[in-house]
Formats: sequence, structure tokens, C-alpha cells
Amino acid sequence: MSLFGDGLDAAVQKAFTRPAPKSAGAQMRYLVKQLKGTKAVAQMLRVSQRTVERYVKNQIKRPRPDLAARLEREVKARWQPQVRARARQRAATTDGIVIDTRARMGYTAPIGSTDQDRIRHLTVALPPHHAARLFDARQAGATDQQLQEIAAEALKEAYFQDGGRRAGSLEEVRFTDIEHLEFDL
Repeated sequence: MSLFGDGLDAAVQKAFTRPAPKSAGAQMRYLVKQLKGTKAVAQMLRVSQRTVERYVKNQIKRPRPDLAARLEREVKARWQPQVRARARQRAATTDGIVIDTRARMGYTAPIGSTDQDRIRHLTVALPPHHAARLFDARQAGATDQQLQEIAAEALKEAYFQDGGRRAGSLEEVRFTDIEHLEFDL
């Protein structure tokens, strides 16, 4: 479970133009169509091929909770790829991304400043180049720690330094103990 990765995915999912399939049968049929066969879906979901066939025919209607979660996650990961790509592209080129977080933040700065870490609740609009870095790192398979570092650099520039208008001697921002994190396009 990736806090930053899942947050970025959820932000992009808000751009969907149609809702993803809700019933287990519809979800299973969608996956079978996407992966071009029941065998591939069965391997991906770690169930038997016969079980997949029974869901497709609506002979089984209610999956176990763990299977339902895997099924929903896999469908949402594949749902409306073009809409998802357009939303990422728009955020990376023109709109940027909004980060809403409640976390412990501090910074490294010259002597004489109040650089003590403290819990802050921030809602900051990040410029498009930061959104592009976050999405590119997510696509490349970056870890949650790497995404957290990119977000900390973005908050340093957009919030603490206000785009270069203040705190020019700020060296590093610490972004830890995250209580809440949400992205919005």
C-alpha cells in the first residue's frame, strides 16, 4: 500500500468520465476482455480459471472480500486509460496538481531561524513541472520514499520559498509523520 502512489492514482481517477463496473460479474467480464482470456485473469487474481468463468456467467455474484478488493483494484488500474493519460498530461503541462496534507514539516536553514519541525496542515497548488516529476516517477515505479522526497522538494519551492520570493537560503525540507495526504487535479 503506497500512500503517495495511491494518492496520485486516486487524483487521476477523479477525471473518469464514466464509473467503473461495480458488480463482480461486470468487473470480471471487463478484465477478461482487457486481458483477452480467462486464464490470464485467473492467474492475475490468483483464482481458478473455472471460478473466473463462473463470475463471467453470473453463476457467482459475491466474491470473498480479499478477491473483491483485488478485482476492484485491477479494474480501476485499467479503466479509461486515455482519460487517465489526458488528465496526467494536463496536470503536467498546464494545470499542475494540488496537494492537501497534514504532516510534520521542518527544514534545514541557517542559524537563527525557527526550523523546528511541527505539524502543519497545508493545501498547496504545485506548478505543472512538479506534477510532471511526480507522475513520471510514479510511471517509472518509484518507491513511496522517492515520491515523498519529490513532494518535499515541491513544497519547499512552492510553499516555503514561494517560488523564489523568500527563504532563498533554505536548504532542505523534512516531510515526515504524514497523517493525511490527498492530491487533486
